[in-house]
Amino acid sequence: MSHRRLIHILLIASLSLLFVAGRTLAGEWATIKGQFVYDGEPPKPKTVTPTKDVDFCGKQQIPDDRLIVNQENQGIANIILYVNKKPGKISPNYAASGNQEVTIDNMACRFEPHIQLMRTSQSLIVGNKDAIGHNTNFSAIVNALPNQIIPALGQYVAHLPEPEPRPVKVDCNIHPWMTAYLVVKDHPYIAKTDADGKFEMKDLPCGEKLDLRIWHESSGWVRKVISDNVKFGRKGIKLTMQSDVDLGTVKVDPKSFD
Repeated sequence: MSHRRLIHILLIASLSLLFVAGRTLAGEWATIKGQFVYDGEPPKPKTVTPTKDVDFCGKQQIPDDRLIVNQENQGIANIILYVNKKPGKISPNYAASGNQEVTIDNMACRFEPHIQLMRTSQSLIVGNKDAIGHNTNFSAIVNALPNQIIPALGQYVAHLPEPEPRPVKVDCNIHPWMTAYLVVKDHPYIAKTDADGKFEMKDLPCGEKLDLRIWHESSGWVRKVISDNVKFGRKGIKLTMQSDVDLGTVKVDPKSFD
């Protein structure tokens, strides 16, 4: 056999192995996505009227973040989705982000972002971008966090080494209209809906039973829904991924937010 012929055969064999390996890897992980919409006339956006530090906060346009519904497509923002318990397998695609910093800022007399997602291996930068003092009070169940004054343009680093069983409410005791929520898990399978009510959670392990919890601050567990693609339980969805799952359009009853 000629040297050129041998190289050709080895090249074909290598490409075949790569194809099989890639196909096997793809079969190990799957994505779930969908869109949550308000099943009725969307409520109009509201703003907050500040009652403290009015000279500064009164100059800000402060949205009421408790229920944000897209006026065009009725998508519900800031619905939180997370796998309740850490799966047995975690996709290597999440390894690089495991030690990244995430932030929550006191900014324009509100918290930004309103919903923050983080893993126990990450650090939380708690900042204040305003010209006045704030404090950031976490109502955590498991982790111990300081409730301290953050001076203008100050910040501190917080570590949450344990997963929290539910979203953690965040308050500013100085400015009582300021609230946010922090989701803390020991795995990367956490998501929130965007301004169109859409979400995507990638690289979930196939073949494992998963308990996907679904929560919103104005409803608690999202229960009163209409979905053609999947059955919702009391706190969310229980499923075993075999391939990608599209929840489609999930209609949420307005009474859920009463």
